[in-house]
Amino acid sequence: MRGGVEGGRVSEELKPYGYYGICTVGGMLSAGTTHLAITPLDVLKVNMQVHPLRYSTISSCFTTLLKEQGPSALWRGWASKFFGYGVQGGFRFGLYEYFKTLYSHILLDHNRSFIFFLSSSSAEVFANLALCPFEAIKVRVQAQPHFAKGLLDGFPKLYASEGLHGFYRGLVPLWGRNLPFSMVMFSTFEHSVDFLYRKVVKKRKEDCSKGQQLGVTCLAGYAAGSVGSFISNPADNIVASLYTKKADSLMLAVKKIGVFNLFTRSLPIRIMLVGPAITLQWLFYDTIKLLSGLPTSGEVAPDIRVDGEA
Repeated sequence: MRGGVEGGRVSEELKPYGYYGICTVGGMLSAGTTHLAITPLDVLKVNMQVHPLRYSTISSCFTTLLKEQGPSALWRGWASKFFGYGVQGGFRFGLYEYFKTLYSHILLDHNRSFIFFLSSSSAEVFANLALCPFEAIKVRVQAQPHFAKGLLDGFPKLYASEGLHGFYRGLVPLWGRNLPFSMVMFSTFEHSVDFLYRKVVKKRKEDCSKGQQLGVTCLAGYAAGSVGSFISNPADNIVASLYTKKADSLMLAVKKIGVFNLFTRSLPIRIMLVGPAITLQWLFYDTIKLLSGLPTSGEVAPDIRVDGEA
């Protein structure tokens, strides 16, 4: 593997800090733009979580918001999503690549799934520290339209009323949502890429066209997003409840929402939201990597055999 690319792994000679820089910038651009594009769906999701009795279905939430607050209501919190999730994406993807390389050299005897879990969780800790203040403003703006118009007036208003604690009120449940999501998402993506190349495409990654590689990225990305959205749904409901002060503590939020509702409330729209969003993120991310001369993401076991080989 020295001096080149094998099975989707970039050799150490090709991994200066510039490599992680490209991954960080790619993560920022891919995450920021995709989250910006799905802002209307996110507005519906947050309002259904915070006001479940008033908005029992996706259609009722959409028509009511449109009728009472106008089309602009569907784009509330767009700045928080673009900048907040852009920063999170930079940390998430860039640090994942860094920690995966680091742990691969330290934990030589551990299987790859453990490396994927540990790398993604390590990266997500820092990613959520960066995201948390933006998420606090986003949820307030989307579910409480009189709180603020957006990011610029929301930040000083929240700081004046609650101090620094207001920005990190939901950090623990945010970790509870995004740590399992990120661990499952990256692991599912890595294993999906490996499965698709070895069992479906049956060609080495480097023997596939760029279009084929991006096709594998999209399929693996959708699988990763869909599985991750189910795992992280309970914590997502808790985050919305805490930020809008429907509950003052983690345990009170769980008690008020109920265990069954933690898993089912807003789940359909989350799958609609997260699946395509993660797919687009991986597509944009890997496109940026290809344009930068890097291979697409995901490891492939080196024992893959192509047609005609013994």
